[in-house]
Amino acid sequence: MNLKNIDFKKELKGKYSFFFLVVLLFWLKTYATYLIEFNLGLQNFMQHFLLFFNPLSSALLFFGLALFWKGGARKIAFVLINLVLSFVLYANVVYYRFFDDFITIPVIMQAKVNSGIGGSAFELLTPFDSLYFLDTMIILTLIVLKKVKPQEKLRFRAVSGVLGSAVLVFLINLGLAEIDRPELLTRSFDRNYLVKYLGTYNFTIYDTIQNSKISTQRALADSSEITEVENYVKANNPEPNPEYFGKAKGMNVVYVSMESLQSFVIDYKVNGKEVTPFLNSLVEDEGAFYFDNFFHQTGQGKTSDAEFMMENSLYPLPQGSVFMTHAENTFQSAPAILKSKGYTSAVFHGNYKTFWNRSEIYRSFGYDHFFDATYYNMDNKEELVDYGLKDKPFFEESMPMLEGLPQPFYSKFISLSNHFPFDKHENDTDFAEGEFGDGVVNRYFQTAHYMDQALEQFFNDLKDSGLYDNTVVVLYGDHYGVSENHNDAMSKVLGEDITDVKNADLQRVPLFIHVPGMEGEVNHTYSGQIDVRPTLMHLLGVETKDYIEFGQDLFSEDRKEIVPFRNGDVISEKFSDIKGVCYDNESGKPVDEKMCTNIKDDATKRLSLSDKVIYEDLLRFYKPKNYEPIDRKDYQYINPNPKNSPTEEKAQKGENTE
Repeated sequence: MNLKNIDFKKELKGKYSFFFLVVLLFWLKTYATYLIEFNLGLQNFMQHFLLFFNPLSSALLFFGLALFWKGGARKIAFVLINLVLSFVLYANVVYYRFFDDFITIPVIMQAKVNSGIGGSAFELLTPFDSLYFLDTMIILTLIVLKKVKPQEKLRFRAVSGVLGSAVLVFLINLGLAEIDRPELLTRSFDRNYLVKYLGTYNFTIYDTIQNSKISTQRALADSSEITEVENYVKANNPEPNPEYFGKAKGMNVVYVSMESLQSFVIDYKVNGKEVTPFLNSLVEDEGAFYFDNFFHQTGQGKTSDAEFMMENSLYPLPQGSVFMTHAENTFQSAPAILKSKGYTSAVFHGNYKTFWNRSEIYRSFGYDHFFDATYYNMDNKEELVDYGLKDKPFFEESMPMLEGLPQPFYSKFISLSNHFPFDKHENDTDFAEGEFGDGVVNRYFQTAHYMDQALEQFFNDLKDSGLYDNTVVVLYGDHYGVSENHNDAMSKVLGEDITDVKNADLQRVPLFIHVPGMEGEVNHTYSGQIDVRPTLMHLLGVETKDYIEFGQDLFSEDRKEIVPFRNGDVISEKFSDIKGVCYDNESGKPVDEKMCTNIKDDATKRLSLSDKVIYEDLLRFYKPKNYEPIDRKDYQYINPNPKNSPTEEKAQKGENTE
């Protein structure tokens, strides 16, 4: 189209013509983006209509603000507002491509701290992304070519009318949304629903308001608020299994966070070769317990959320990461609980201590030591990925530090190699990439195999050091590695279509617990990361009935097999509620939604009470029997003899999938 051949001055001669053109372009662009980039699960005509309709109120409101100016200032305002809104939309597009989720205010705060998203971000960009700013360029071109009539001042009443129409359009939008989805703003745990019904911009406004409310919750909370939580937890705390209680009393503990490892790789073969031969052998050869219906329950905090659940048996937040937003809360974490039992605690991680704010929240957890990247050799680029040290050198260099800890110790190792975009390991293993038509999925099997080799090396080192026979080892997948964005390739991997139910199944992650002297087995209980802390504590002979925790011992005979997720889904032993549809687990077919009512209500209760504990910092009002509170001021993580320091380049490395 040749813009010079069009008489835009004639076309745009009305007072509001340019305004409506800007609104129309932005409206259509936003709607097209929804259809192309987001999988919002549209199920009926009303949802299709609202998806089309919802950008209008935001466009009228924000561009209506530009009408308060006149002349050139109004033109500039149109461009700047369009640019900001387009950036918000595009940021959500890039974020959604991996996370299948939308950006929230806490996530923006996290991005500010974890600056630079490194190679992962570039994997998510496409050459066509410039089209998300096409309307901005059209508006700017019309202004530069002087095709827009000089903007005269408008009466305040007229501008107020435009803004009032924006509010009216939003109320109509919300009213229709409430008809299709009652209590949308009060009960929804799923950002997909909010965006589907209200749009990305209205969701951002809603999210800002919600976070403003949260900031006042702590100040207004008092000691009486903990009573409801305490009563619920104690009424839903099953007795530990006496057959297992205390079987690991006095033993060391080693947790290993297996980055992005999902259960579908266990016993899976590529070109006839096992992807994880060592993990496959753990139950048979090492006598470990393996939980094959174990799910990650992380939210936007990913790895940090998994850590949080493992240490505290509290759920992650619906938005952002506790590590970033509530690092100075009072917690009664596993390291602090075990301190009175004579345990020394330590974390090992091949990235720098400021990443994910770990050096702050670990103080609140009561960790004695934090061995971050400054304790490791980070000079060999061949041994680094974008997020830190590769797994083999990481475990190898960690062993002397682990052996130097006073026993008994409670320790955690955070691996990195099997991290999106799953690259930089082609020379580290002879395991070939997959051939599924997707580079990310193809490489995933190669990096998972490398991690498996590193874990086998670590187990052998534990045996050589003499620690193995007196150490409980817990291996857990922290979160998914392959998102829904790669479902076409995953359908080839699994040999079946990836339905909503199958995608929920793919949220299984491995959990292995090896206890010296115990004969392991495959355990089929439906469970999640929230359940690991009480399980471990009972193995160590530590009673947890007086602690505020929402997990239940995996070995308890009376435990409820309910797994809540932060996106609103719930999985149980018999039924699962996925995206608002109730399914029978055995048949995989939809059933009457009443079959899921009890598990949904239970999940909502657990999540809401856990959120209350975190948002209002309620544990500051609660002291379990025989628990000695810690003071976070007593903990600092300073390496007196660092092997390296976080240079600007190193510090800018990011971890956008945690």
